[in-house]
Amino acid sequence: MLSTKNLSPRQLSFFTAVILSVPVGLLIGLVEKDWRWGLGSFIVILGGSYYLISFVLERFIYRKIKLIYKQIYQTKATKKEETYYKYILPQKSIDEVREDVEQWAEENKQEMEVLKQNEQFRREFLQNLSHEFKTPVFAIQGYVESLLSGGMHNPEINKRFLEKTEKNVERLTNLIQDLDEISKLERGELVLTKTNFIIQDFVKEVFESLSIKAENQQINFSIKKGCESPLPVFADKEKIRQVLSNLLENSIKYGKHGGHIVASMYKVDEKHILIELSDDGIGIPEKNLQRIFERFYRTEGGRSRDITGSGLGLAICKHIIEAHGQTIHVRSTEGVGTTIGFTLETKKD
Repeated sequence: MLSTKNLSPRQLSFFTAVILSVPVGLLIGLVEKDWRWGLGSFIVILGGSYYLISFVLERFIYRKIKLIYKQIYQTKATKKEETYYKYILPQKSIDEVREDVEQWAEENKQEMEVLKQNEQFRREFLQNLSHEFKTPVFAIQGYVESLLSGGMHNPEINKRFLEKTEKNVERLTNLIQDLDEISKLERGELVLTKTNFIIQDFVKEVFESLSIKAENQQINFSIKKGCESPLPVFADKEKIRQVLSNLLENSIKYGKHGGHIVASMYKVDEKHILIELSDDGIGIPEKNLQRIFERFYRTEGGRSRDITGSGLGLAICKHIIEAHGQTIHVRSTEGVGTTIGFTLETKKD
């Protein structure tokens, strides 16, 4: 049985013309009792109806379809596209055109969803950026007003307020530096200077630099048993120092008093080393895990704590690791703790 699903306009015209001309030709042949009259009528009606139907399809229906294509792709057609509209498109069936339109509609829907998500992200980013700047600026403003109102004449108040002002200025400076760095990272301007080094020794070195902060929280640090064997990696040492510092500072900030931070290192394969830092702190709700690497994003538990910082640390970590061509991941259970890990290349000869 002949299928009309994928017929071209000309094929459809001929098929329709045959359906019209066959019964008419037979009827005239029977009435005239002469097969030549029937055959002649069949040929005349077939030719006339074919050209009429083809003209209607081409001029009115497929012409409109071509306009729909041009509207869909919203383009001033190039020579290549004009050739497509003129020669290729007319060979398509209505069903094929419908499938193209449905595909375009689905792609357009996905683009709209991405735009909505980007707009939501932009609003949240501006809101968080405003919050991060307002907090130290308003604090500085308050201290300066208090000093100008007479506080500067009291040496004790004068010194205390100036020290607090200095801390908030430092916070602003760090925020601006982090914003500048993440902008460079996103523009792909990070230049890596890779060297070979032992990751266990380096993690210990970074933790030692943060030992005072850890002691204030009575947090202990250790290398997981079975992970002591030296593993050489090939990476930008100073950039990885920044990653480890950010991750360890977060573990200290959000860790529990008297808690533990455990570092583990594994040889994944001949080309990759996995480094993980685990704490037993407040943890991260599952609904927030996908967003913690966004700029300025903090969970509700994080915001409820009196913790300073630019809110860009994890975003910077993600960009640095991705600049190395590697990946970073997080696992966490609320109230139990968090593990953040990333991969690095093994030693290069």
